Amino acid sequence: MLNFAAHRQALFAQLPPNSLAIIPSASLQTRNNDAEFPFRQDSDFYYLTGFTEDSACLVLRKADGDDTSIMFCQPKIKEMEIWTGYRLGPEAAAEQLNISEARSIEEFTESLPKLLENIDHLYAAWGKDAQQDALYLDAINKAKLQSRKGVKAPQHMHAIEPLLHEQRLIKSEPEIEIMRRAAQISAEAHIKAMEAVKPGIHEYQLEGLIRFHASQNGSRFDAYTSIVGSGANACVLHYIDNDDVIENGNLVLIDAGCEVEHYASDITRTFPANGRFSQAQKALYEVVLDAQLKAIDAVKPGNHCKVSHEVALQALTEGLVKLGLLSGDVDTLIKEEAYKPFFMHGTGHWLGLDVHDVGAYKVDNQWRELKPGMVVTIEPGLYVAPDNMDVDEKWRGIGIRIEDDVLVTDQGHEVLSHAVPKSVEEIEALASKNQ
Repeated sequence: MLNFAAHRQALFAQLPPNSLAIIPSASLQTRNNDAEFPFRQDSDFYYLTGFTEDSACLVLRKADGDDTSIMFCQPKIKEMEIWTGYRLGPEAAAEQLNISEARSIEEFTESLPKLLENIDHLYAAWGKDAQQDALYLDAINKAKLQSRKGVKAPQHMHAIEPLLHEQRLIKSEPEIEIMRRAAQISAEAHIKAMEAVKPGIHEYQLEGLIRFHASQNGSRFDAYTSIVGSGANACVLHYIDNDDVIENGNLVLIDAGCEVEHYASDITRTFPANGRFSQAQKALYEVVLDAQLKAIDAVKPGNHCKVSHEVALQALTEGLVKLGLLSGDVDTLIKEEAYKPFFMHGTGHWLGLDVHDVGAYKVDNQWRELKPGMVVTIEPGLYVAPDNMDVDEKWRGIGIRIEDDVLVTDQGHEVLSHAVPKSVEEIEALASKNQ
């Protein structure tokens, strides 16, 4: 079970004396007319509270020798609950959320100037929401009006993200266990898609199969919009139309991951629509797989977070030269970025409450060292655009990416998404089942 109070205490420990931090919830977002998108809580707010209602705000006040957490949330109004669902309400929030005290969100604007009195440092996500910024600044000005009474207003305004996001970068064991579950569910869903593929179906049918499996096994939401790209669509990195017919001879690239208790998984597999790789598809696929396996091996404490990319880039470029898509000295080709028409993205990113999770990649202008508890994706790829006339026709329109979720451990690493196969033989065995 996640210990949200421990998350708050760890943040309190980073705050200087006489400081106040404000972390608001997410808001409902309009989809069209009066219909709203499904609500998803702000990741920072959820990390500190576990509270999943909208229109709330957490205030952490470190002053007078006390660490006080205050939750502002929606009041319980029976008439509204009939329409929009049950609310926890301030009366129950303090005890159930293990918070120092709780108040109605309707009191927040009036309460803030008082909370800021004799506070030196104000931490918030400045620049994220202009309306919130204006509210905070107005509260500071109101606190300043009390100066003749000996009241001090904050003199230092800080971004809260550097503190909170550094903290989120290292996952606790309960967080890791949730991410294992998310990766397992997504791995099973990818297998279901491989087993169901056949020429003539639509990309969105595989997308729907993945979502169905995830929802049947404990995942309410996708971690991001799924990519199901067949044929040349796989060469579009963020292809999300997912509406083409899958044709015989196509490869299908699926980049999809579910979310469990707000924590993301992120897996990509590429497989043949008719159950068999062509010679050209297999050759490129094995280059990408070799690069990915070598990049995963480089995930271990002490290596900086860019090593896996460098290792993958070396293997991909060597493979492109071997297959004749590039020619020349490998080191020179890398230096001149000759690989860019075929591999134009990084090899991975942090993973956690956000699919592209928070945390700096560089510290003091140096690539950050990997530490146990960090989770990264490893996702090299090769993409040969259908209009690339610099290569033989047999390569054109082939897009391949292989992605896994990798936890940094004391001993090295753990592949959280290991359950979904990726060797040519295993993939062909799965993808030929429905032919």
